[in-house]
Amino acid sequence: MEIKQLQSFVAVVEYGNFTKAAEKTFTSQPTISTHIRALEDELGEKLITRDTKHIEITPKGRELYECATHILDLQNNLIRRWREENHKTINLGASTVPSAYILPEIMADYSLQNPDVSFTISQGDSEEVAEGLENGLYDLGFLGIDCSGDKLDCEEFFSDETVIITPNTEKFREMQRAPQVPYAELLKEPIIFREKGSGSQRETDYLLEQMGYAQDSLNIAARVNDQETIKNLVEAGVGISLMPLIAIRHRENNGRSLVFRLPAEYSVRKFYIAVNRSSIKGEAVKHFMKFVKQNAR
Repeated sequence: MEIKQLQSFVAVVEYGNFTKAAEKTFTSQPTISTHIRALEDELGEKLITRDTKHIEITPKGRELYECATHILDLQNNLIRRWREENHKTINLGASTVPSAYILPEIMADYSLQNPDVSFTISQGDSEEVAEGLENGLYDLGFLGIDCSGDKLDCEEFFSDETVIITPNTEKFREMQRAPQVPYAELLKEPIIFREKGSGSQRETDYLLEQMGYAQDSLNIAARVNDQETIKNLVEAGVGISLMPLIAIRHRENNGRSLVFRLPAEYSVRKFYIAVNRSSIKGEAVKHFMKFVKQNAR
């Protein structure tokens, strides 16, 4: 079984005929046919049936297609990583909080010591980052959920705390002056949440559940997939929200928003660095990963 044979087979399945597959793979139709026959002979199974008008993929052919696409993806990702390793480019996938508030400082410090290394960063929610790692799109992932599993290794590298943020108005300033934080009163306010795939939102849902507040008892004003937009909505008086302290510290310091601490037993927020267990990690990736673990604060 050769790579070119698999490429021909995948092309036939995806384009639906031998002529189109030959065009897309820059080869001849007889060569495509030869590759398919060779696979069938080696595997002892009929993969494709065809007549003068159309082709049909057999169940065994569908099974081979799934395996072949995975093999070809692995090949392409390996070639890409090796090419980028020569240029010392590291591909990062990061969820909102790590990409906006944790990685910039780490990358700036790293780049001062390693000016020959460059980065590409793709931002998505934590589930999207984990999926990208599984599919070989990223060398490293930074996310707000523990994604350890069959394919990924995940390790905590940074911790923070979740806080409640509110507009800086007299109503909420009076709550801050209370001897104890009036959580029950605060959580009657309209609340702005992140989207459901977000690691931040998953942590928020769990935190509120532990504190005894079910989602159906809350007044959810909006779900927004951007942290900065949420802060702007809170500042404008649309509602309150919950988010990591690192994401709101600047606005708290300049008085644009108020921050209410949550009980310590509920509020710890962890962030994780993740890798695909089966991926081949270049020296630049290993070095940066070690630097992150040693320098994340």
